[in-house]
Parts: sequence; C-alpha cells; structure tokens
Amino acid sequence: GPVTALTASAANEISGSLDHKGHGAFTYFLLEGLNGGAKDGSGAVTARALHDYLKPKVQDAARRQNRDQEPVLHGQGDRELVRF
Repeated sequence: GPVTALTASAANEISGSLDHKGHGAFTYFLLEGLNGGAKDGSGAVTARALHDYLKPKVQDAARRQNRDQEPVLHGQGDRELVRF
C-alpha cells in the first residue's frame, strides 16, 4: 500500500537534539505522542494527530536553539498507528 512518512525536518533543515532528554527533539516528541500524548477521544493515534502533536513542540525546541525545524507528514494522515 501507499507509504506514510513523518520526517524530522524539511529537506533544507537540520534536525537537532535535546541533550537533557537523551534523544533528538523529533524522536523525543514522536515517542511521547505514540505513548498516548497524541491520542484522540477514541484512543487512536493517527499519523496526522501525531504530526499535529509533535510539530509545534519540535519547532519550539528548535527555536530555543536558534534554528528552524519543521516535521513534515507525507502520505495518508488518517492512517492509525496505535490504539489505546
């Protein structure tokens, strides 16, 4: 089937780390979202909900490091990734 991809940054950007978290900013908030932070009322985490959850958090973390980083969703946003 079609591929859904969530990338850490746009093609012209560099992804960054959160030293105090032991992960890259994208990975940290991706895992947080998959662990329930991005679930909807039915307990599902879709690709779109995960993107919408982590994008502003990653952007804020990057801005605090004086750089731009915008995670990008490619493909089907309604694809369910996890259900609680």
